[in-house]
Amino acid sequence: MKHFLNRCGLVLLFCLSGLCCYALAPSSPKATQKKAITLKRAKAKGNLEVAMEKYLQEAKEKDLNIQSVMVLQHGKVLYEKWMNGGEPQTPHVLNSVSKTFTSAAVGLAIEEGLLKLDDKLISFFPDDLPPTLSENLKKVTIHNLLTMNCGHASEPSRRRDGDTWVKTFLNWPVEHEPGTWYCYNSMGTYMLSAIVQKVTGQKIVDYLQPRLFDPLGIEAPRWEESPQGINCGGWGLYLKTEDLAKMGQLLLQKGKWKGKQVLPKSYVEEATKAQVPCQPAGTSPDKIVERGLTKEKSDWVQGYGYQVWRCRHNAFRADGAGGQFIIVIPEKDAVVVNTANLGNMQAELNLVWDHILPALK
Repeated sequence: MKHFLNRCGLVLLFCLSGLCCYALAPSSPKATQKKAITLKRAKAKGNLEVAMEKYLQEAKEKDLNIQSVMVLQHGKVLYEKWMNGGEPQTPHVLNSVSKTFTSAAVGLAIEEGLLKLDDKLISFFPDDLPPTLSENLKKVTIHNLLTMNCGHASEPSRRRDGDTWVKTFLNWPVEHEPGTWYCYNSMGTYMLSAIVQKVTGQKIVDYLQPRLFDPLGIEAPRWEESPQGINCGGWGLYLKTEDLAKMGQLLLQKGKWKGKQVLPKSYVEEATKAQVPCQPAGTSPDKIVERGLTKEKSDWVQGYGYQVWRCRHNAFRADGAGGQFIIVIPEKDAVVVNTANLGNMQAELNLVWDHILPALK
């Protein structure tokens, strides 16, 4: 009898242990995993298929190392292709396309009452200011940083004599009155990232996660940081081709996604229109004519918004070195996305205008 009771006790203990293990075990991946949000697909019509063949052929002939291309119209992907090492599930370095995402963070912070376009730069970093403030430095605003019109004749370096990036920027000479001189300025975008982090208490990649990345189904974005733990802002974001297409579609829809206003409509409208005259990085305004940069031929003199370039054909784009593009063409209700590793970015854009644009009816 004693042995029988002992055996019953062991069986009962085993059963209870099994129940406990079942209760504590994580649910299956199928039960907890979110379904990935992907863009809708549609079959491309014959004219677009032919256009893409010509597009790819000319890219090959001109030795343009395009790694992915995606074409959307009316919210659906009509064409997509990866090549030359590009892969659908592999995030790509975006370089200055990152700037447009930083601008989105600024727009959201403004919407939440944490910032204003006319806020002064010096108000955010009182401990990093130079001993003597120039009149021009005192005038620099969020708007000036967004439009790359903060008054620098040349872009500040990242660090000087061990200073932080913020302190280096604030100590850089401001030769021109803010709002009067365009200078392509990635460090100015870094300052926007630093400002958003200052007022929100979050790195912009974390601030954007529930506000932008989650609604669009952009998973695990990675963004490089400065030594001070601030996202670089002007560069350093890695995303997949389809993630870029989602951002382009969001901007095309003036910030609305699946019936929800993800980005403020008024901010998107202002961000994507020409706020100031502009020219390519490393070119001063007085060299535009000398370099033959005309509005008929160049996509770098069409005007600049809030970290967004205007293009020919009444389009606008996010733009990153090496050939990274989100091109939004409102008149065709279309978005074209590229990742690449090339030098001649105007030639890459010309392929879009010469082949893809005419095929979008």
